[in-house]
Amino acid sequence: MPPSIPKQSRLPLLAWLAALLLGLPAKAPAQAITEYSIPTKTSLPFSVTPGPDGALWFTEAHGNKIGRISTEGAITEYPIPTPDSKPVWIVAGPDGALWFTETGGNKIGRISTGGAITEFPLPTPGSDPWDIVNGPGGALWFTEHGGSLKIGSITTDGKLAEYRLPLAPWDLGAGPDGAIWYTEWTSNKVARMTTAGVVTNQFTVPTLSSAPNVIITGPDLLLWFTEYSGDKIASMTTAGVFTEYPVPTSNSQPGNIAVGPDGALWFTEHAGNRIGRITLTGAITEYLVPTPASAPMVVEPGPDGALWFTEYYGNKIGRIATP
Repeated sequence: MPPSIPKQSRLPLLAWLAALLLGLPAKAPAQAITEYSIPTKTSLPFSVTPGPDGALWFTEAHGNKIGRISTEGAITEYPIPTPDSKPVWIVAGPDGALWFTETGGNKIGRISTGGAITEFPLPTPGSDPWDIVNGPGGALWFTEHGGSLKIGSITTDGKLAEYRLPLAPWDLGAGPDGAIWYTEWTSNKVARMTTAGVVTNQFTVPTLSSAPNVIITGPDLLLWFTEYSGDKIASMTTAGVFTEYPVPTSNSQPGNIAVGPDGALWFTEHAGNRIGRITLTGAITEYLVPTPASAPMVVEPGPDGALWFTEYYGNKIGRIATP
């Protein structure tokens, strides 16, 4: 016979079940969230990624540093050589190092797990590199926001290539078909580009002015992306068939999306101050971040089975346990 649930523990669960049965709005059961303050004040942590060393690595867009946090919460910071480089996105590369974009420095940076930083200037002046991901061919692929209408790639030995596009790219991801897929924020489209730089398809998002944001491949081999202004999470096939799921919190501004260790997708709500979870069938649960107006920016799975996220205005790194 299973142990009985204490009376005080039953009450929130019963209230949630009652609301569900009556069709009333219901708060999700509480989820354990832990927050760790970053030593550098107003560092504006942007993105976070699991490293090959069992820690999490993150960018400090205003602090001009790359940070490392252990799963126990110990933080180490490494200054970037270029002043005011404004690092934003970071990803673990295929060479055992971390790679990041410098929007202010117009460079791609590489940091070893020991903290040694190498920088690679981009050929196009003012290209404003933004998102960076692992892509086909063992290279890192990135978008350029500075009006150059390009996607770039860089090999682990620093060889750069750029590909001009019909419209401005925003974020990008490796597709299930071996191509690069990217979002076009202002034109409200999702596009496909081959590794040779040829754009083969552009699909218009059903919701007008949705501002398609971060795009990834889900465990179901569909493309999933957030709609920053549309306030939705969307999936699509490589043939351009869309399915959209409204986020329960209005004007939440969904940002990053990632595959969790539980097989669901997790996303941040920049204005909603929540971490969201969506199943492959579209069921959404939201978890409120303890720090008010923290502006959670990027969420990624950690090596400990939890999800880790940056709090842009909260100046913290957060951890949320999976259900």
